[in-house]
Amino acid sequence: MGDATKETFVAEDNVAPVAATGFPGFLAKFTVLKGAQRELWLTFLIKFLIYTAYSVTNKTMVLWLSKDLGFNDQAAGALVGWVWAPAMTIFTLLAGSLTDAIGLRRTFFLGVGICTVARSVMVMTTIPSLALACGVLPLAVGEALGTPVLLAATRRYSTTAQRSISFSIIYVIMNIGYVAAGWIFDYVRQLNLRVSFFGFEPTTHQQLFLVSLAFEILLFPAIYFLRRSADGSGSSESSRAASAFWSRIGHTVRQSAVDTLRLFHRLLGQSGFYRLLVFFLFIGFLKALFLQMDYVFPKFGDRELGLHAPVGRLSAINSILIILLVPVIGALTQRFSAYRMVIVGGVICAAGVFIMALPTEWFQPAVNSAPGQWLGHSYLGVNGSIHPYYVMAALYLAIFSVGEAFYSPRVYEYAAAIAPPGQEASYGALAYLPFLVGKLLVGSAGWLLAAFCPEHGPRHSGRMWFIFALAASIAPIGLLVFRRYIRVPEAGRQDT
Repeated sequence: MGDATKETFVAEDNVAPVAATGFPGFLAKFTVLKGAQRELWLTFLIKFLIYTAYSVTNKTMVLWLSKDLGFNDQAAGALVGWVWAPAMTIFTLLAGSLTDAIGLRRTFFLGVGICTVARSVMVMTTIPSLALACGVLPLAVGEALGTPVLLAATRRYSTTAQRSISFSIIYVIMNIGYVAAGWIFDYVRQLNLRVSFFGFEPTTHQQLFLVSLAFEILLFPAIYFLRRSADGSGSSESSRAASAFWSRIGHTVRQSAVDTLRLFHRLLGQSGFYRLLVFFLFIGFLKALFLQMDYVFPKFGDRELGLHAPVGRLSAINSILIILLVPVIGALTQRFSAYRMVIVGGVICAAGVFIMALPTEWFQPAVNSAPGQWLGHSYLGVNGSIHPYYVMAALYLAIFSVGEAFYSPRVYEYAAAIAPPGQEASYGALAYLPFLVGKLLVGSAGWLLAAFCPEHGPRHSGRMWFIFALAASIAPIGLLVFRRYIRVPEAGRQDT
């Protein structure tokens, strides 16, 4: 929720290490959750439901905009990259203060309520203006309310000893939600159901929105069982008039906007701030790669691999590998500086994309191999011949996942490490900027699809992927070439 992002959660308190070592010590890291509050487990459930609903919607969005609402590739890409996704980022920046003002439970209910209404509109109508004004934009607001609330809830309901493993579990659950969404996306599309509800016949994409709406509705009982004390205000607070409640919301939104402007005004006087902005600008080119899995892959798959190609399970390869790789690579590379690891990860990510630009016939032997047959027939469930793009995409996503495991967690670490004392939170808040840059960049993907991978006519998809690869290469090359001007000494690091 909030952003189509892979977030890396870091515990905010120093936790004393568990005394046990070896396998007992490893188990002890999990057994600290044995006495966890019920609300913490509910937070884990809420996280799964929110991210599954969000990811199903995100994968469906560009297809729905084109097939159901009639927008061409360029307009659909622009709406997703320049309206829907950036709106979530902006509202997410404002949502934290709203949570502080009205409480966790109320913010959860408010966000889920907005999302439920918005998803219902997207299911019921194919009128573009109504679907965008009363569906897509309100959904961006509702989704944005979830990210800061989930983080705050995890912190509030976990003890100091439980906090580190709780944030790690939240990260894993997020990726499990992405995996589940990929399988749901493929399953519903391949069912190709034709059903009628009192004369209303939902399209395949509206059926996918119905699934995400079902997940959204399941959130209401989960949130209901959170203690009312989660709002931290007691019975006197709950007895206030509704008008005062909405008045506080309006005041908080205005105050959040003012505080954000003050933050930027204060940061503008610091040289490190400008260096961090350039750093985040380059990282945005890598984030665009992650976003294209939702905004480019669905149309590319339908056009090159056949209608309803299992692109959801393909993109799930990334989430599965990230769950396994992030803790391992993080442990092995923790002695190296964040800036260096971001460059290494960027090089690996960009190298993976070039695979998609190579001639497909080069990968025919890999298709005919045992791993290729397993990938196509067993994992992806493809019937008949296997297109080389399936193997190419799997290799690309595997390599990209390795690079992401190197660079993504270290972006947040770098922002915190170079922050002046007492301004770690301000610099950390800027970590949303790469996603905003990535979303603005991926908004142009519609033009690339129309030019090189159109729905009708000759296709030259390799050229499109070559452009994506060149764009991704800007990040590591820029960070390396301009490191004298961008790089800032990291607190506690001697690595140069």
